[in-house]
Amino acid sequence: MRHFRLRDVQDVAVFLSITLYMCHLVGAISIHSLQRSLIRSVQEDVFFSVDVTSNGNHTIQWTFMSGAVSRTIGTWQPGYYTNITVDYSSRVQSYKNGSMGLSDLRLQDAGYYVVTVTETTGSSKDAGFVLKVNEVLYEDLQYLSVSALALACLASLLMLAMWLLDKAYRKIVAWRRRKQMPENDATELHPL
Repeated sequence: MRHFRLRDVQDVAVFLSITLYMCHLVGAISIHSLQRSLIRSVQEDVFFSVDVTSNGNHTIQWTFMSGAVSRTIGTWQPGYYTNITVDYSSRVQSYKNGSMGLSDLRLQDAGYYVVTVTETTGSSKDAGFVLKVNEVLYEDLQYLSVSALALACLASLLMLAMWLLDKAYRKIVAWRRRKQMPENDATELHPL
């Protein structure tokens, strides 16, 4: 039968303490979100809803990725500071719970959004969102109607120009005929 020595018990206690501490760090940050895949249309707004909980002070950072493009949208620490990049400053709304609102969507906004929560201890956790941005059909119809109106205006201007040129041509022809006519309107009568 094996006997535990005091040294072995201390080693086990240290091991358990470290394990519990690591488990505490892993569970220290949590990011909850109900919807990770979003579909919106151009010029609409989108709300990336998250609920961040942390045991200590934390910083929230949102990043956009699409193809080879990766850029930071903004970083904030609830209650202390908010730093939104210039590209997004007029379109992003930050929230204390980690959520982010993005307004006036463009086709280029389609891609992958990552929220990173980092505690002052150095531990961090990420969550990702996929945003698909659809074109709006009525914009195409609006473009076609404006183009048709512009072409109709151009056609009417061309028709007006043709009418004015025709009037000027007729006046010139009439003036030339008058010039070629003899000045004496007296006609001689020939006997039959």
